[in-house]
Amino acid sequence: MACKPHDHRKCLELFDRLSEYIDREMDPDELREIEAHVTECLTCFSCLQSLKQTIGLCKQTGRQPVPPVFSRKLQSLAQDLQRPR
Repeated sequence: MACKPHDHRKCLELFDRLSEYIDREMDPDELREIEAHVTECLTCFSCLQSLKQTIGLCKQTGRQPVPPVFSRKLQSLAQDLQRPR
C-alpha cells in the first residue's frame, strides 16, 4: 500500500476519532469515510493497526491489582498535593 498524496489535516482529524471508529460509535457515512481514507493512507492504516493491537494486548492482560506499595505512595502524594503551601 502506498500513501497517495493528500492533505494530511484529514489524518489529524482521523487520529482524533480512531477510538470511536474501532468502537463503531459513529454514523455509517463517517465509518465509510474513515475506511476509504485508511485504504489510501499507509500512515493512518499503520496507526489504526497499532491501536487495534494495543487494545488487544490490554484486553489480554485483564485487571491486575495495584501493588500495595504503589497504592501507599499514591495516597501519600495525593495528601501532599492537598496540603496548603
